[in-house]
Amino acid sequence: LAHLVWELACGYEVMAEAAKKPEAKPVAKKPRLDCIDGCRFALVFPIVVAHFARFGTSNLTALKLLTQENVLVGGFFVISGYVSAYTSTKLGERGVETKKVANPELFFWQRVMAYYPLHFVSSAIFAPMFIWAERQFNSTWNMIAFRAMLNFTMLQAWFPKEAEIWNQPTWFLSALTFSNLTMPTFVLPQVAQLSKGGLNKLFYALTGISLLQKVSYSETARFHSSKEHPVDGKVMHPLIWNLTRFHPFWALMEMTMGIVAVRHVMLDTEEDKKKTPMNPVWLFLAAYSSLLLRLTQFDFNDAIIRGVLFVPLFTKFLKAMHRDALSKEPSSITKFFGSKPMATLGSLAFPMFIVHGPIGQIFYKKVIARKLWGKPMPHSFFPFYLAIVLGLSHLVNEYFVKSKKVSAIGGQVAQTLAGWTSGILRDS
Repeated sequence: LAHLVWELACGYEVMAEAAKKPEAKPVAKKPRLDCIDGCRFALVFPIVVAHFARFGTSNLTALKLLTQENVLVGGFFVISGYVSAYTSTKLGERGVETKKVANPELFFWQRVMAYYPLHFVSSAIFAPMFIWAERQFNSTWNMIAFRAMLNFTMLQAWFPKEAEIWNQPTWFLSALTFSNLTMPTFVLPQVAQLSKGGLNKLFYALTGISLLQKVSYSETARFHSSKEHPVDGKVMHPLIWNLTRFHPFWALMEMTMGIVAVRHVMLDTEEDKKKTPMNPVWLFLAAYSSLLLRLTQFDFNDAIIRGVLFVPLFTKFLKAMHRDALSKEPSSITKFFGSKPMATLGSLAFPMFIVHGPIGQIFYKKVIARKLWGKPMPHSFFPFYLAIVLGLSHLVNEYFVKSKKVSAIGGQVAQTLAGWTSGILRDS
């Protein structure tokens, strides 16, 4: 009997202790933000046009306006950080989602394998063309092998002379890979712990550091685009310019700005959510209107426009649209970017970014176009070039990017590489 009383007493204490424990806080569900995906197309399409715009028109005013890819690419780094933090940090409270970053090496390799398969396959397919073109300029086999290594390891952004080798736009992937390496241990956990006040201070600090580097470059070269970055592509101090626009460290600054921005929205209280959100259209127009400065006496170089105006305004636009998308009556621009057609076009942004370079070389790079067509294609062909890029990107997206088999192989590779590199991002 005494033993039974003892068991009942212990059971009562256990139940009493359990009753004292607060109920587990329900995890807030993150709504899907299709409008953010839609914005990718608003960035990638003018970049695709810019890279080969001089083959589409001879109008100097149009070329000044259309060749600002070095401004727009900053928006891609901001969106990359925005999405990365949205999917891996807590909603409504500080901190990262522990399960997401518990294995930081796996986190990193999974991010890389989201874009490396297409980069690898496209590089392999067009490698004969890239190599043949280099041989026409008397590049040695040693140099070609070195550039191939940089391309396939995505290290080209660290080398200002080699940043635009082979498929030129893929320097972005090189810089993005370094930024992703810092995310699971150095960046996301630290930024996710900040309050809104801390986030505001960090954003201003990041903007200041980024601007300091761009002013330093401009003081060395020129502050105005008419003298620094003319439409013929001949820039002053090209290696310093490449360090300014390609270096992975500055990409990390902009990616962190995106992280700061989304964290500010994710920490909104219920009172904050009751406030009428700002119509994001004004920030969108302000960001893209900064490109018009090239046509005025305030034609500052791309680095200044990107650091002072476009990136800060575009980042604020993403925040405003995020809040607007969560409201009861989203504005027209939020509905537009979140619509099915824009979400579909947004899904083509990555394939377009990868394939437009090699396709453009086939039609417009002199040494290749002369071999294939006798000369580069005329201005009248440019719309067809854009249509080919769009159509091919759709096929690549449907049959490669979305492929479950490719995704499974990428996942297996990520797991293997995470095992091999275990301990590089944490004290295991």
